[in-house]
This record gives sequence, structure tokens and C-alpha cells, in this order.
Amino acid sequence: MLTPDEWTAVLLSLKVAFWATVWSLPIAIAVAFLLARTNFPGKGLFDGLIYMPLVLPKVVVGYLLLIALGARGFIGQYLAEWFGIKLIFTTAGATVAAAVVSFPLTVNAIRLALEAVDRGLETAARTLGANRVDVFCTITLPLMMPGILSGALLAIASALGEFGATITFVSNVEGQTRTIPLAIYSATHMPDGDAMAARLVAVSVVLAFAALLLSNLVDRRVRILIGRT
Repeated sequence: MLTPDEWTAVLLSLKVAFWATVWSLPIAIAVAFLLARTNFPGKGLFDGLIYMPLVLPKVVVGYLLLIALGARGFIGQYLAEWFGIKLIFTTAGATVAAAVVSFPLTVNAIRLALEAVDRGLETAARTLGANRVDVFCTITLPLMMPGILSGALLAIASALGEFGATITFVSNVEGQTRTIPLAIYSATHMPDGDAMAARLVAVSVVLAFAALLLSNLVDRRVRILIGRT
């Protein structure tokens, strides 16, 4: 059985992963659509920036977030002064870190699904009088739904495992930013923390496997439903 402190870390991880995905998903859809369907000057650079968190060390991502959104960051100072929003040492900051790290995975899954959509169906709908909004809502969105759902579940799995950016940006504060990976890290530095670390590792493996399995199941189910329509 998990101790109260361990349950706190597990529930905090689920909360952070959920809200990181919810807040970033609409932006990921818009960015994926922009990359898949439009051409503009500097697209290659923009594309590289979107996927940069995948290849950068997560500590670097956290440091960049600290520079930008920290108490004295060029954005963070104005968030605190004008809106009273403080991200350092808070759950909101941990959510931002998880969202940034998982964002490229979401964009990539949605982009691949969007690129697989048959443009002929959209063109046919337009010739029958449907406007762009109707075409997107009735044809494009349903066909790209497997990518959206898979991307969201991959984002949750990634957020549940996020460590480097979180600890660098918002530190390791119990009850606020200490998610499962940070709790495992803390347990390994405790004299009698082996059992705690083992339990949290087991929970982390189960959650990650469940998210990936659910992602595959949802993808297959949605594709079957689309094929029947």
C-alpha cells in the first residue's frame, strides 16, 4: 500500500498530466494544422522550434523556462506584476513544464493524422457548398480524431514521466511540484527510501503502460468507427 505522501505524489502527477494536456491540446491542433496545411516564410525554422524540446536535454528546457517565466524572467516578471501569476515552486509551473515537454509529441501525432486525411473529400464537400468551417467540423476533424486522441494520451504519458524540466524550473516542493519522478528521486536520497522508490516505480510503470495501451486501443476503435461511416 502507498503511504499518504506517495498518494500525494501520484495524485499530483495525474493532475499535472491532465491539465498539461488539456491546456496544450487546442494549441497543438492549431500548430499541427499550420504545419501540415500551410506554407510560409520561416516554416522550417518554426518546425524546428516546435520539435526542439524532444532533442534538448530536459534540464535545458527547464532552464529556458526559468529564464522566460521565472520571477525575474522577461515574461514571468510581468505575469506576476500585472496578473499576480507566479509559476515558480507551484503546481501551475509544473504543469507548464510538463506541457512544454510533451507538446511536440502531441503536435506530431496530430500532424501525421492530418496529413493522412484525403484532401479529395474536403474538395468534394466544398464543391457541394460547404464552407471551410463545415468541412473542418464534419470531415477533417473526424478523420484526424485518432491522431488527436493518440497525441493526448501520449502527452499524458510523457507528462507523467517528466523530471528534468520540472525540477529545474519549479524545484522539488512536496505537495506542489513533487510528482512521481521527483518523489522517486527524493526517495533514492533517503536512508530507508528503497521501498518507497520501488512502490512509486511500480506505479509509474503501470500508469505509463496503461496510457500507451489506451492510446493504441482508442486509435484502433476510432479508425473502425470512421471506417463504418
